[in-house]
Amino acid sequence: MRFTIKREEFLKGLLTASRAVTGKASVVPVLSNLKMDLNDLGLFITGSNYDLTIKTFVPYIIDNVEIIRNYSEGSILISSKIITDIARKMESDELTFELVDSTVAVIGDFRSEYKLNCVRSEEYPDLDLDPTGTKVTLNRKEFDSLVNQTCFAASIKEQRPILTAINLEASGDTITATATDSARLAKKTVTFDGQASFVANVPAKMLIEINHLIENETNVSIAISDKKALFTIGRTVVATRLIAGEYPNTKGIVPSITNYSLEINANDLIKAIDRANILSLDRENVVDLSMSEAGISISAKSVQIGSSMEKVDIFKYTGAPLKISFNSEFVISAVKALNCEDVTFLFVGEMRPFIVKNVKDDSVIQLVTPVRAN
Repeated sequence: MRFTIKREEFLKGLLTASRAVTGKASVVPVLSNLKMDLNDLGLFITGSNYDLTIKTFVPYIIDNVEIIRNYSEGSILISSKIITDIARKMESDELTFELVDSTVAVIGDFRSEYKLNCVRSEEYPDLDLDPTGTKVTLNRKEFDSLVNQTCFAASIKEQRPILTAINLEASGDTITATATDSARLAKKTVTFDGQASFVANVPAKMLIEINHLIENETNVSIAISDKKALFTIGRTVVATRLIAGEYPNTKGIVPSITNYSLEINANDLIKAIDRANILSLDRENVVDLSMSEAGISISAKSVQIGSSMEKVDIFKYTGAPLKISFNSEFVISAVKALNCEDVTFLFVGEMRPFIVKNVKDDSVIQLVTPVRAN
């Protein structure tokens, strides 16, 4: 195996595939390596931790520019961290890679040379990267919004693995993504060309990782099968396991009738909550929102430190006076996810989950559960 390659394109491929190489390599040492395959199409680089697999492709020619030359085909496993660091720190436009025997590779340029111990490619596990199952294609904007407007609400605790997933449900020409950690809920619906039907629980952190890989690509192709979801993004394929189990039924949790509404500037609200939140240390980021047609205030208190109160001047409130206590981080995350100038809060009562939404966009809805005031 031998090739001379443009360093920038090589590094881009290494960085992409190495995103799948994680701490599990300490349990399965071979997974600390990247698999490099050079064939008649170009250089394929694969990284995996079993839960997530990323395989990316560097062709011989890109936009009429020769990327790989002076090559002979072959396959090898090489340390993800070391080869990536070498490619990152070299300063030349090209570097050479040559397998001098079955377990030693020489990497260099006009200034530097490294001899690295390698592992035979046969030691790497067999990975299922076939795009089987139901297939849909989303444009980049729709996929980005689906991820950014839901994934933050998934649980980060492993006690209930199902809550660390995003529930994707396709019906007809729409996909609905739902995330909940039992204290809040985020739901986003996007449309696509075609028809499909499936339900899959995809790890939220994997969707976030995939979204980081999109960059300037136009579309994301998704294939959902019984045990995996496979995403094709340009020259990169990403496979992630699905989380087994039945996702909580959230279809009836969003209230259809509300008794109070507040329309307020998103940026003003976030700043006011953030300032009040300075004194919520011993209440785990809990702040109080007091509302009436006469005024809106946000307050927080600490037994040890003191109290704070913020008034918001520009608002529109409808309903009887109401006071709600909530986790400030949950509300700020929900408001930011809506990505709009003004947000609307819809309340049922003091201790009932409330809606946070953009009235100009019905495709996304956020739900937050209040906390009991001290």
